[in-house]
Amino acid sequence: MSLLEANDVTRFYGDFDPCGSCINRTGAAHGQNRCPECGTVVGCADVDLDVERGEVLGIVGESGSGKSSLAEMLALDLTATNGTVDFESYDGNLFEANYEERVELRNAHIGMVHQHVRDGLNLEFTGGGNVAESLLAAGWRNFGDVRARVRELFEETEVPVDRMDDPTETYSGGMQRRVQIAKAIANDPELVILDEPTTGLDVSVQARVLDMFRRIQREQNVATIVVSHDLGVVRLLADRTVVMRHGRVIESGLTDRIMEDPQREYTQTLINSVI
Repeated sequence: MSLLEANDVTRFYGDFDPCGSCINRTGAAHGQNRCPECGTVVGCADVDLDVERGEVLGIVGESGSGKSSLAEMLALDLTATNGTVDFESYDGNLFEANYEERVELRNAHIGMVHQHVRDGLNLEFTGGGNVAESLLAAGWRNFGDVRARVRELFEETEVPVDRMDDPTETYSGGMQRRVQIAKAIANDPELVILDEPTTGLDVSVQARVLDMFRRIQREQNVATIVVSHDLGVVRLLADRTVVMRHGRVIESGLTDRIMEDPQREYTQTLINSVI
């Protein structure tokens, strides 16, 4: 069994009652996400994927492709409309976990690095305080142990340890992203989800953040899902890649194969746009 196996993952948005034909009227074949019958927006539908231990899976697509909705559902930050997820550390459908179980899973088993820093960090807290918050939520109680672990994580993610007690809002964008990564890996999760990990970063900073994460991922052999519109990010990190358009998976395979021999015209256009 894979570490994570997802089937028929679907998410609807809107104030309308779905008409029952939303999935059949939307998607890549129809060139739209909004159902023309009832107005429901199909964020994603019928998505199947799996992730092995230690593997990096890339999910790519343009804005509106459904990749971030998918990531947020797998991270238990967003409720799914339909679908099942088998996760090695949970008995049953992950999407049916209750509130307490979801908190436990997010604290100890599934780390998330959000696209927008404010979704992942409290900028009024110190950098160290943000990481300590994750440790305390997982049951750490000894102040000295927490402090030592935060220091270790700062060193691992290349955040200056002497800035540990500074407010996170005083950190650079690259440092804030690295603190998010430190927080995500604090409790040695089996799975880390990165949603647009280089958004808003200068090119040189992007490279340092990605190289740092790639080193940590390999050293810890942690399974990772990388969601990005940037094919360069996915090419660098991912073993396999899933391509999404209008809420559907339209192509998947080994990253090298996807990049060098894409089968779908849309994938070819994505790749050619950055060559």
